[in-house]
Amino acid sequence: EQKQQSVIRRVYQQVAQRPDSFCNYLEGSIPEWGDNIKLIYRHYATLYFVFAVDAQESDLGILDLIQVFVEALDKCFENVCELDIIFHSDRVHYVLDEIVMGGMVLETSISSILQSIKDQDKMHSDSLKKVDADSVSNIRERLGGDSSSWQHKW
Repeated sequence: EQKQQSVIRRVYQQVAQRPDSFCNYLEGSIPEWGDNIKLIYRHYATLYFVFAVDAQESDLGILDLIQVFVEALDKCFENVCELDIIFHSDRVHYVLDEIVMGGMVLETSISSILQSIKDQDKMHSDSLKKVDADSVSNIRERLGGDSSSWQHKW
């Protein structure tokens, strides 16, 4: 983990020190990942979105991918900020998983991405309702069914 944090720190330092007027590409900047790796990034307000890709990837294609990712996050969180990413990292990963999986771009339509996320949210809330209902009935069965007999008297 210490090595990972060191790499993240170096990536941030390299990207953050560059003026916004510079291009959004850095080549061969992370020795741990090899010589054919380049960083492609976008800076939005206080957020940096950085993708590490091999030299064969299209720079403009990755910039477009970052744009789709940020727009989807923006609509998902209604103006995404650092706190959304920190406290809802699972949801951020869901969005990214709808866009990219196994290094392959699956979807770039924001409406399709958001619909998948809404469907996933619905399935999650439905499963929680079922778990809550099942849990209450299981607890009652295990305790003999009469809730008055297991309530603590203060």
